[in-house]
Amino acid sequence: MSYSPFIVPHDKLPETLPIFPLPGAIVMPGSELPLNIFEPRYLNMVSDALSSHRMIGMIQPDPNARDANALYHTGCAGRITQYRETNDGRVEMALSGVCRFDLGVELSTTRGYRLIVPDWSRFSGDYNNHEDQLQSEHDYLVRMLKRYFDAKGLQTDWSVLERLSTVRLMNSLSMALPISETDKQMLLEAVEAAQRLHTLKSLLDSGLQAPGSITRH
Repeated sequence: MSYSPFIVPHDKLPETLPIFPLPGAIVMPGSELPLNIFEPRYLNMVSDALSSHRMIGMIQPDPNARDANALYHTGCAGRITQYRETNDGRVEMALSGVCRFDLGVELSTTRGYRLIVPDWSRFSGDYNNHEDQLQSEHDYLVRMLKRYFDAKGLQTDWSVLERLSTVRLMNSLSMALPISETDKQMLLEAVEAAQRLHTLKSLLDSGLQAPGSITRH
């Protein structure tokens, strides 16, 4: 992650964190997730975050659990870096990924949203972008991605993607590719960047071998 004076250091991350369970949506450290907030409980969440540390944890519901409120064990916290209120009562905002967390104790709250004690301990490496380890993979990843886009009939602005660092490109793809919630979670939970890159290349390769979708069921 590139240095920003607004990013909270790992040892100063908040002891409690509001969470936004959303299937199919993840944010990765150093990447940006646009959000459209309209439910009253989540408007409360945004208001409370803005008045404190400006951080919200994105986490996916666990589709394989019997409990409808069950969540995956790992999510990623982001900082609200853009915010706009609309005339119809919504909030449009951008969440910039800071650090992943493991799910801790859930706390009671009267504001409607869910609040947890996050465990940040496994993810201090999120503050190191690991670009020096992965730079040699950049051109190969772009070529593989172009093959995938050609096979699926997709279009993008390659001049933008090609300028991204390997880590930024990898994290952006982890968030944006049309893959299953399970696969997105697998990418999110890969602690080391090299492990995430290996997983991502495997998913792209699977997509090239199975035209139509790389979503696995």
